[in-house]
Amino acid sequence: MAEYKLDCMFEACPIPLLKALKQLNTMQVGDLLIMQTDHNCSITNVVEWTKKQGHYIDYIEIGEGEWEIYIEKAK
Repeated sequence: MAEYKLDCMFEACPIPLLKALKQLNTMQVGDLLIMQTDHNCSITNVVEWTKKQGHYIDYIEIGEGEWEIYIEKAK
């Protein structure tokens, strides 16, 4: 299982979602993508999109207004 980090700080939607899509296309099943964002709209959009795609997702707030989103590629 490989781990990839994606810095999406100071980027508004849909840029984080597009970056996640591009990165996921290069990953293998079971790999983990960790996104960092400070745009709360990304939580809604990325989480909703990821669930629809069938990948595993979770997120935590790591600081005031900053989150890490964990996406495990499932297919």
